[in-house]
Amino acid sequence: MNGSGPYASLDAKRDPLVEIEALVPWEEFRPVLERVWRKPAAARKSRAGRKPMDAVVMFKTLVLGALYNLSDDQIEYQVRDRLSFMRFLGLGLADRVPDAKTVWLYREGLAQPGVVEALFRQFDGYLARQGYIARGGQILDAAIVPVPRNHNTRDENKAIKAGGVPEGWADKPAKRSQKDTDARWTKKHGKSHFDYKNYVNVDRQHKLVRRYHVSDAALHDSQAVDLLLTRGNTGASVWADAAYRSEEMEAKLRARGLKSRIHRKGKRGKPLSEQGKASNLTKSTVRSRVEHVFGAQANDMGGTLVRTIGLVRAKAKIGMKNLAYNMRRLLQLRRLTPCPA
Repeated sequence: MNGSGPYASLDAKRDPLVEIEALVPWEEFRPVLERVWRKPAAARKSRAGRKPMDAVVMFKTLVLGALYNLSDDQIEYQVRDRLSFMRFLGLGLADRVPDAKTVWLYREGLAQPGVVEALFRQFDGYLARQGYIARGGQILDAAIVPVPRNHNTRDENKAIKAGGVPEGWADKPAKRSQKDTDARWTKKHGKSHFDYKNYVNVDRQHKLVRRYHVSDAALHDSQAVDLLLTRGNTGASVWADAAYRSEEMEAKLRARGLKSRIHRKGKRGKPLSEQGKASNLTKSTVRSRVEHVFGAQANDMGGTLVRTIGLVRAKAKIGMKNLAYNMRRLLQLRRLTPCPA
């Protein structure tokens, strides 16, 4: 299909989906996907009717959604409308296209505990086999992940924060199903957010996400560190902003044989010295690499808004975003260095 026909103009513009499709070992994901999505023989009502969509095709469909932050309805429309999407999925003009309901059903399957995490780890193993092992140290940070605004009253928000169900919601299941009671309030730069957080560990050299954790926005950054640190990085340094710094954290890193590059912070009545400010500035040149990851997700991958309801689905959606980022980053790394050390 390359070089002539309907795809010629796409090839001339170096359609990135062609390279991602070629770089990612899609079939390696099939065993995990089919365990999640294939119904056991006893659960099938009959063998009549349409065959289920191919597991890898559906996984690639969800990757497209993560690469461009598309809703299920948008995925269906864009696959029907865009030649580049159809080619990425290996579909022809006459082939069956997954509709929005099918996309939703398959996404629900991935929301089962540990599934997206397993797919993420599998791809990380592939990256290592390709020479992209974690190098140069670990950079930790978190980004606020927005959810659709919930127009709740003050009393309703108070009940949600306490872990309860607001009065009147219990007997209105339709209303309750449209309300996110798992997200939590936090403040950042003086603004309040009712959202989730995407915590990541990015290796310094390759700028790949090596581990991640999804939580409500109220979790303090320092509480996620144990869930983020890895043993496989070739560097011993750990970078993070001042929110992660404490005597307990410094001791924890030393016990693991790691060197803290966490920003220092001033104390009440004892502002940061000029030397401390200079040290933070030096650390920022490295720590900024994790901001590039969040910037790519927010600006180059259609934004980070999560349209799902609840923490379970948010974990799957954000995990897929991190996985799709790594696939996209692999393409960039291959263009920069075809044969990594």
